[in-house]
Amino acid sequence: MVLGAFLFASMGVCIRFASAHFHTFEIVGYRGLIGMLFLLVLTRSRGVSLATRVPMMHLWRTIVGTVSLLAWFYAIAQLPLATAMTLNYMSSVWVAAFLLGGALLLQRGRQPLRDQTPLFLTVLIGFGGVALVLRPTFDDAAALGGLSGLLSGLTSALAYLQVAALSRAGEPESRTVFYFSLGAAVVGLAGTLFLGASPLTTPAALWLIPIGLLAVLGQLCMTRAYASGATLVVANLQYFGIAFAALYGLAVFGDRLPLSGWVGMALIVGSGVAATFLRERAVPRLPAEEHA
Repeated sequence: MVLGAFLFASMGVCIRFASAHFHTFEIVGYRGLIGMLFLLVLTRSRGVSLATRVPMMHLWRTIVGTVSLLAWFYAIAQLPLATAMTLNYMSSVWVAAFLLGGALLLQRGRQPLRDQTPLFLTVLIGFGGVALVLRPTFDDAAALGGLSGLLSGLTSALAYLQVAALSRAGEPESRTVFYFSLGAAVVGLAGTLFLGASPLTTPAALWLIPIGLLAVLGQLCMTRAYASGATLVVANLQYFGIAFAALYGLAVFGDRLPLSGWVGMALIVGSGVAATFLRERAVPRLPAEEHA
């Protein structure tokens, strides 16, 4: 999981450099295309069939996942790297909010409202952290990037819930990620046809290759971690991605965040850890959460 978190943060660095030469739809399209080709080879070598009995479930997962990817990649281009990573990792808090809402709607008087207090406070603290993280962005032109980052976390949570449903339906992870990569390639390249394509000249185009490879390798690391490790430990180790992104931001891009931004990030990580613990206790054995 720590290696996967490092790979995702490294992917963010490549996206940041690539965004100076390519728009978001192009980056998402090439990321999907490279990932799709990689997974096509992987599934064939493992003897995994790409035929599915639940195409509509894959379609919905692909739609929300691609929206999340577009929003996240745009946020990375507009915000400090650590901020964009943190907002995307808000998905744990969003999932907790969904579970809380579902519990309150379905309790029908059988479960006291106070039983949901820990989860409610966790979600509240997480959104308090968001307010602190986003506060500087609303003072300048990065406001849209901040909103995109928030949208990426929300849609990532929806995609995660759909991945859980696909796992319960017996769909292997490699097939699920293949169709997601295929959808990202189609949407990204369709957007590129509409907005126009940038020239594939070196060295700018070379940033596109590691984006796709790092995303797929990070996904494989994450899947392996959840398959072989303790779920709670593995789920919380994913937040190393924020630390790696912060180090990259300081060392490579010279990002400077105000104290309120760092405090907000700490609140989001803390609430994410708590939300993961409470979620595991309420709904155990959910599959790996996806951030790419």
